[in-house]
Amino acid sequence: MKRLLIVWHSRTGGAQAMAEAAAADPIAMLRPARDTGPEDMLAADGYIFAGPENLASLSGEMKDFFDRCYYPLLDRIQGRPYAVMICAGSDGTGALRQITRIATGWRLRQIAEPIIICTGAQTADAILAAKIIADSDLARCAELGAGFAAGLLEGIF
Repeated sequence: MKRLLIVWHSRTGGAQAMAEAAAADPIAMLRPARDTGPEDMLAADGYIFAGPENLASLSGEMKDFFDRCYYPLLDRIQGRPYAVMICAGSDGTGALRQITRIATGWRLRQIAEPIIICTGAQTADAILAAKIIADSDLARCAELGAGFAAGLLEGIF
């Protein structure tokens, strides 16, 4: 059986909602970054990385996941497909750039355009508030997850 691993981190719920939307297919395994290790990555056939951008960077918990997994997986997962979803206040490209560099080092294969959802949160209160992701954006995340799962099952990826 093929397995799609969705690794996520969220403080305010935005990236979590995105990850949950992408995880509707039965082959998807939804795992918080803090609980995900190299063995989980090795057991999967493809990956979606979903997290927030904090201060123009990948969130610390997502970075910790990559730090713990990078060297144990080097030269062991090359060629596997991946996609990225970022929840950001205004930009998202800093976090995307970091994930892309890590995926390049692992020699993963990007199979979809990244999804970056900007919430517009710019004040302290707005940044710390729970995030509500629009249904249309959640539909994009669900479409990514469903398409990725179908591609794995059909042997496209």
